[in-house]
Amino acid sequence: MARARKGALIQCDPSIKALIIQIDSEYNDIILEELDETHILVDPRKVEYIKQELNRLLSKNIYNPLEEEEEE
Repeated sequence: MARARKGALIQCDPSIKALIIQIDSEYNDIILEELDETHILVDPRKVEYIKQELNRLLSKNIYNPLEEEEEE
């Protein structure tokens, strides 16, 4: 019998999905279902947390020339 679950559907590219899976690996309470390579169903209460963590992870990979000037 089918079971209904409340969740937030996130559509993203595979690299962002991999980051969300990485975030979930710490707590195991974010992802409800991996639907395919670009869709994932997550706990709706965790959407803001996912956004914050993605911004934190992605900001590590952004080149900022102003930071280099400050170090010199």
